Amino acid sequence: MRLGGPGCTTHLTYCTNIHAADHWPDVLAGLHKHLPAIKRDISPDQPLGVGLRVSASAAASLGEAPALAELQALLRDGPYYVFTINGFPYGAFHGEAVKEGAYRPDWSEPSRLSYSNSLADILAQLLPDGMNGSISTVPGTFKPWASDDRVETIADNFLRHAAHLARIRETTGKTITLALEPEPCCLLETIAETIQFFKGRLFSRAAEARLAKLADLAPGAAESALHRHLGLCYDVCHAAVEFEDARTSIQALQATGISISKLQLSSAMRIAEVGPETAQRLQAFVEPVYLHQVVEQGPDGLRRYTDLPDALAKIEAAMGREWRIHFHVPIFLDKMAEVGTTQGFLRDILAIQRDAPVTQQLEVETYTWDVLPETYRNAGVSAAIARELSWVRDQLAP
Repeated sequence: MRLGGPGCTTHLTYCTNIHAADHWPDVLAGLHKHLPAIKRDISPDQPLGVGLRVSASAAASLGEAPALAELQALLRDGPYYVFTINGFPYGAFHGEAVKEGAYRPDWSEPSRLSYSNSLADILAQLLPDGMNGSISTVPGTFKPWASDDRVETIADNFLRHAAHLARIRETTGKTITLALEPEPCCLLETIAETIQFFKGRLFSRAAEARLAKLADLAPGAAESALHRHLGLCYDVCHAAVEFEDARTSIQALQATGISISKLQLSSAMRIAEVGPETAQRLQAFVEPVYLHQVVEQGPDGLRRYTDLPDALAKIEAAMGREWRIHFHVPIFLDKMAEVGTTQGFLRDILAIQRDAPVTQQLEVETYTWDVLPETYRNAGVSAAIARELSWVRDQLAP
């Protein structure tokens, strides 16, 4: 939904990756089930924006006219509109072990490039006139897989996708940005690493020359196209887990010319001080589907664990230190019975957005709903989504 009065260009939505739907019939059924209630509660008098999660299977279906017509009819009848697609998880994302499989295929593999190109083709047909679009994606690869050769291929595939986006803009007039989403334990996990990667591999003179060749652009046009079509999905949960400073990280991205295509509004778990009771309190959040990376802050800096069980196995050495855990929790919670949250960091980011907007796209993302302890799921998912959206809107009020 559009925030503010006439002329406001900021749009708020939620990501449909919270719904267990990997194939097109299930995606469509989920949209029909949840969108009307959410719209009624949060946006009764204006169209509701939708942050669409599209798997590779669903993308293949939407590449055909019948499925695309079904989606367009649903959007028209809502009315709803799509301005961003979550293209991070390629395959199954609920009900089975995902873990590091969320990064497969990574950006070194042709299937990731082909899939992302398909998402851009779909979004170009859904995007309202005059509105820019974004596709959030894997930040390259999982860090343990990041060999030098692999990283070279990853960077080149980003440029190949940028060329595809440039061609879409030329033929349709629609501007779409690939939004890399830094995440703990990935090739790009901190804002500093992200800036270094963009400067060295995506915004360099060599990258300009490569894009100019791929998209048949003049060198000056290639430079503009890189900044237009390659940007960042700033996931607030991920940044909080990495102990980023809200204002400093945003200013650093702006100073480098990296566009924040989308703020993904999310909150992590926080243990202010690991103690004897911590392991027991966290047992309810140990689950087999997703990676829950842990970043520990101590006097010797940051230490990272790939998953929550890895951190718990070494908890004795962490006593007295702070833990932040990559487990997306409802953003309206400032604390939970067992643990704290990083809602304070999210409030800081939203205050920056309220006072001097850094993006036109805001997307709430709490995909871990199905693996939260039961006590936090007693309200129903549609009601919880509406409550999250309402909370964001309140934070952004003057």
